[in-house]
Amino acid sequence: MTRQAPTPRLAGHALVEALIAQGVDTAFGVPGESYLAVLDGFHEHRDRIRFVACRQEGGAAFMAEAQGKLTGRPGICFVTRGPGATNASIGLHTAFQDSTPMILFIGQVASDQRDREAFQEVDYRQMFGPGTLGMAKWVGEVHDAERLPEYVARAFHTAMQGRPGPVVLVLPEDMLTQAITAPVVAPARIAEAAPTPAALAELRDRLAAARRPLVIAGGGGWTSEATAALQRFAEAWKLPVGCAFRFQDLFDNGHPNYAGDVGIGINPRLAARVKEADLILAVGPRLGEMTTGGYTLLQAPRPAQQLIHIHAGAEELGRVYTGELLINASMSQAAPALASLAPPAETPWQAWTEAARADYEANLVPTPVAPLDMAEVIRLIDARLPEGTIFTNGAGNYSGWLHRFHRYTALHRFGKNQLAPTSGAMGYGVPAAVAAALLQDRWVVNIAGDGDFLMTGQELATATGYGAKKLLVVVVDNGTYGTIRMHQEREYPGRVSGSDLFNPDFAKLAEAFGFAAFKAESTAQAATALDAAIAAGRPALIHLRLSSDVSTSRTTLTAIREAAQKARHA
Repeated sequence: MTRQAPTPRLAGHALVEALIAQGVDTAFGVPGESYLAVLDGFHEHRDRIRFVACRQEGGAAFMAEAQGKLTGRPGICFVTRGPGATNASIGLHTAFQDSTPMILFIGQVASDQRDREAFQEVDYRQMFGPGTLGMAKWVGEVHDAERLPEYVARAFHTAMQGRPGPVVLVLPEDMLTQAITAPVVAPARIAEAAPTPAALAELRDRLAAARRPLVIAGGGGWTSEATAALQRFAEAWKLPVGCAFRFQDLFDNGHPNYAGDVGIGINPRLAARVKEADLILAVGPRLGEMTTGGYTLLQAPRPAQQLIHIHAGAEELGRVYTGELLINASMSQAAPALASLAPPAETPWQAWTEAARADYEANLVPTPVAPLDMAEVIRLIDARLPEGTIFTNGAGNYSGWLHRFHRYTALHRFGKNQLAPTSGAMGYGVPAAVAAALLQDRWVVNIAGDGDFLMTGQELATATGYGAKKLLVVVVDNGTYGTIRMHQEREYPGRVSGSDLFNPDFAKLAEAFGFAAFKAESTAQAATALDAAIAAGRPALIHLRLSSDVSTSRTTLTAIREAAQKARHA
């Protein structure tokens, strides 16, 4: 049976059809003249796919990255050439370090203008150069319009295959206006690596012989089925589980086997436990700098602990750490395989697991801070919003309160609940929250620092413009770039420079964007504001004013950081 060729249509329209064929119903971007034919394609197919026009390309790229985290398939972002691509690079870098599938489509100058430094021309293969320390898994440029569907299909496969990550596809302006008859390609289905029987047998033997084992879960490519399987495995084997930096939603934080997050501001007792473990089973994480305490909790290249490392990307295994057993497998294959392993008759590490849990629970007890206690604010949010609420944040000291005191539960019923950049990108939280609110019918809470918020706060306009509802932004305002100020105070006491902030009235700013807005300078006021924000029936923002005494307002976080430093150098 021969397939009938489609009716000729613009390549820009065919690109939109290809996205629809891959299951995409939302794309984010900032419009540009370099891809007008694609924008016209979105109009042509507006009943099947929407284009969300953002206010800055960095925000659009962050939204696409969040989309990739939430769906497990590539988040889609369109930007124009030169400045647009440069602005979007922050989201691309975030997707690369976070192992998030994403495709960045960039309009390019016309083919007959190439290599002349035409208006806004950039060589994107050099700019984003694929490689182990680049920003993309692959950078492709489409010169033959008839091959455009082929390139799109390859982009989807590459973004999801092995270690997930971002892909860049460059679109010359004149190519997009050509009429083509090439059909779209079927939805991408990735080939997943699975553990071999021999590897599983060795893993079981090594784990059964351990006395102080510890599981560290993280990385991309997880599904709800995989997280459920990981939990069954940990329960059957009575293993303590820690989550890698900003992957806290991979294991139920309320579970008796959960030991805490292994990242910035790590509980000193958990840091000590990582060092004392005689076997580390790393399921999914790259074991990067933040998860390993600057490569000190696990010494590179050969840790003192036995290391069993499971990762979806073969190129990641042995890249930094050698180990007793390296297994190339996707999380959807590895986790069920672990759950199938019969535990030994005796688990001599049960007391070790119980002690790890006790350490975690003890670390949940805050030191009270007046007049506004951020630990209590996090507890108030947890108490008032339903299970399955999505939490987002960017970078800064303020995120330590969220990471320490919020507990991710009910993971398997709702999907991914945590959107946070392992790359440490400031400005991520607001766009990620907007994307989540537009993509899913769940409550979304963004905790933002004052410096973090103003990097991408204009995306509040995107939220109201496209009808976001269950969205709450909490701005923690202490008038400083807190993390940098903390480092300055430690390294150069009394010589603070460049870290002071001069902030607007965030509540009035939010009102201008159509948000309900509230202010609070005490814990009691925060509770009242939270109730009003939830009842507002539209996106809301709460402006929390912390004490102008920076050292007082950051007492809890400073203690966390100092304890982490001591643990690393112990």
